[in-house]
Amino acid sequence: MRIAVIALGKIGLPLATQFAERGHEVVGVDVNDDLVAQVNAGREPFPGEAGLAERLGRLVPSGRLRATTDYADAVPGADAVVVVVPLFVDNDTWEPDFGWMDAATAALAEHLTPGTLVSYETTLPVGTTRTRWKPMIEAGSGLIEGEDFDLVFSPERVLSGRVFADLRRYPKLIGALGERGAARARAFYESVLEFDERDDLARPNGVWDLGSAEAAELAKLAETTYRDVNIGLANQFALFADQVGVDVYGVIEACNSQPYSHIHRPGIAVGGHCIPVYPRLYLATDPEADIVRTARILNASMPERTVVQAESLLGDLAGRTVAVLGAAYRGGVKETAFSGVFPTVDALRRRGASVRVHDPLYSDDELRGFGWEPYALGEPVDAAILQADHAVYRDLAPADLPGIRLLVDGRNATDPARWAGVPRMVIGGTVA
Repeated sequence: MRIAVIALGKIGLPLATQFAERGHEVVGVDVNDDLVAQVNAGREPFPGEAGLAERLGRLVPSGRLRATTDYADAVPGADAVVVVVPLFVDNDTWEPDFGWMDAATAALAEHLTPGTLVSYETTLPVGTTRTRWKPMIEAGSGLIEGEDFDLVFSPERVLSGRVFADLRRYPKLIGALGERGAARARAFYESVLEFDERDDLARPNGVWDLGSAEAAELAKLAETTYRDVNIGLANQFALFADQVGVDVYGVIEACNSQPYSHIHRPGIAVGGHCIPVYPRLYLATDPEADIVRTARILNASMPERTVVQAESLLGDLAGRTVAVLGAAYRGGVKETAFSGVFPTVDALRRRGASVRVHDPLYSDDELRGFGWEPYALGEPVDAAILQADHAVYRDLAPADLPGIRLLVDGRNATDPARWAGVPRMVIGGTVA
């Protein structure tokens, strides 16, 4: 098959290489000229995706994968077009911002030719595939869905850094607008993916047709919103545990020792492109989902709450040097999307602290580009807040942070035995 992949980001590019690895001709489209040039040179444009560099090194020279900025070069004659363009959410209104996706959809519609399967993998509010993309593509192309082309929603369910392993492990969900589209989507994904055998699933691993685009849209939102709500519940328990002097981690371990409890871990922040965003996409079509809204508000408040608690232990933060450890939203990933570093730094600055930021994945110049003064381990500090659980932080000791009077371990990642004699605070645990 000839396949066009729209947007070659941290999900789109691994997908494109996966499709090409299965023997298909793949053309990726992206608006970033530099990214396109790097892909066409067979170079990995961003670090951290296991197996991506090796695949690019094989597939680009073979001619099975190339990139372009021109929709007219990629879309006409494609058997399938897979869209992985980001969908943003306004931080103030929580409304989805379809700007980039609308532009991409208009461009692909302009060049769409009969017989193409169009699959959206970007997470969407329920109903978007049918009520937004279908009429937009029909108007822009002059083609009729179900007759001239087929439209399907098939959410990506992978985590950056392990995309290829996740593609094999998790069932591929599809939801079409009609029977023909469902059959074509099943055939397409079965030809571009391979699946691990799993005996823990209700049915064999592979392509799972959920019967409608709306069902597939809801499934993606539900599985991610579940995580945000679960973390919100864990954070609520942690806040109460702090009040009554109970170690919430021991409580959670005890609860999860039986099969009906799956409480997640509390923490200073919930970041990334997914968990902070998708509950808001869900609320866009179910505004009365109070439990979802409450959990999202609580999770968003955790950086401020953590700084308040640190201030109660250390005293006035004005003039004190505080290092925030970790700019990334989670350990091992060079990505700051909705990272807790931003509200943590803001909360400290509002209290007059002199804030410095450390992250082993970012250079000093990159940290300065965010408006932060870099911190190097070994420099004197009054306090430190661990925001991302990078592996390098697990062995931290007071000697790495000379003069430290308080460690706030927002991820419970450090070894308490190393901190004897220095107060170490974790969210939902007793201060040691």
